[in-house]
Amino acid sequence: MNIDQADPAELTALRVAFDVDDGGGSALGWEAVHAFEAEHRIVLPEPYRTFVAEITDGSYSGPPEYGLLSVAELPDDWGGEEQERNLSSPFPLAKAWMWEDDPHPAEDADALLEQVYNHGSIVLGTEGCAMNWHLIVTGPQRGNVWMISDVGAVPFGAQFGFTTAEPGFAGWVHHWAEKKPWYDPA
Repeated sequence: MNIDQADPAELTALRVAFDVDDGGGSALGWEAVHAFEAEHRIVLPEPYRTFVAEITDGSYSGPPEYGLLSVAELPDDWGGEEQERNLSSPFPLAKAWMWEDDPHPAEDADALLEQVYNHGSIVLGTEGCAMNWHLIVTGPQRGNVWMISDVGAVPFGAQFGFTTAEPGFAGWVHHWAEKKPWYDPA
């Protein structure tokens, strides 16, 4: 997983997976990507960065279940405007956390939970029922995709043990394109 340079083969596979052949008409464009990054003080990880700039910024046909959101969009059921999203603050987790089953929650669990939802990630889309896919854009997990729901957060990728798929945005899309369930441990 190279989060600093787009692989042409991955971009071709992404274009095929989303069946995008509109000459970049549904893409955000580099000027808008740079403006989004400057506004939020981040650099989007590759190949997602090039994907939204040159291929498409959102799609009804792609993963997840209800389509891929635009880079700046949130799911309809996201919550109130009072939630302050800070993409430049690091995503706080390094491993899965199932807060619903945590017998010893941290003293500051509520503050940590707020950070899990709102720091260092963009929302790729939803599977419904408050199960949202996030692309981590800041911190040690940068470039990884996480499923964050109302009961916990788990990283996507074979090295994390919840799936046989490659990590990152391209691995997540490839897994979906092969019509595999998101949770398919080896």
